[in-house]
Amino acid sequence: MTAHIYEKSGFAKALGLLFLSLIFFDLMSVQVRILIQTRPAVELSAYRNVFGILPSLAVLFYRREVSIEKLWVDQWKLALFRGVLVAGAQLCLYTSLGFIELATVSALEQTNGLFIVLFSILILRERVGPWRWAALGMGMIGAVMIVRPGSVDFQWASLLPVAAAVGYSSSTVLVQLFDRNISTALIYVWGAVASAVASIALVLATGGFQPVTSATEGLMLLTMSLSGGIAVLFLMLAYRNASPASIAPFGYFAILTAFGFGWLFFGEAPVETLFPGVLFIVAGGAVVIWRQRRNDEG
Repeated sequence: MTAHIYEKSGFAKALGLLFLSLIFFDLMSVQVRILIQTRPAVELSAYRNVFGILPSLAVLFYRREVSIEKLWVDQWKLALFRGVLVAGAQLCLYTSLGFIELATVSALEQTNGLFIVLFSILILRERVGPWRWAALGMGMIGAVMIVRPGSVDFQWASLLPVAAAVGYSSSTVLVQLFDRNISTALIYVWGAVASAVASIALVLATGGFQPVTSATEGLMLLTMSLSGGIAVLFLMLAYRNASPASIAPFGYFAILTAFGFGWLFFGEAPVETLFPGVLFIVAGGAVVIWRQRRNDEG
């Protein structure tokens, strides 16, 4: 009975952390949408990577888990490569936010789980049955229905959230190649540092940073970066407090929260763009989660 209470308590905590993560991701996206009108996406990505790591570092220092010995990773090349992948995915995501609606970006990002299955096949050599292949097919059909290639409504920017999903999902699968004694937090810190270095180098190669013109702009750059960092931290904590398969379905609420933020701040309501494609993406992801849960139980 006591174990059951603790299990329910852990699930509720994980769910709360997940929803907080979604809110902070949306706050980051709203600020990116505003800032990208005057600054390039690559510069916003650099700020996000530099300042966004602060929340996680604060937690590590608070727990006294920071030292030179504890920070070293023998598989440093793999860690740096993951960081570069994340920087590229982030650049695609931020660029897309300057052109298409928040909810549309969020819906196309949900293909992330489907690409994780694909990269698990290609990189980890996992065997995948017909259910997961069907899920991949449904997700891809949904993405195509939203992007609408060849139609008069097609925008090249609508491909960018899918490219971001490719980058994020491949970096997620690569985590499985690290030695088991390396903590998730340490892998994240290395990835964040590598992302920051890569994005700063790209900014310098394309003309350098623009001066901050006002205290308001500086504050928004800082809060945008911290919002992204806090969102990732909450997401990591959520998946540490409950089984990923149990809370993953609630990740699709990101589409609803993004829709709400887009409507509230920008008057966006892309219902015709999202439907029915979003239903295929959600259905495909649900099948993947269902099969993963069956495998974990069985």
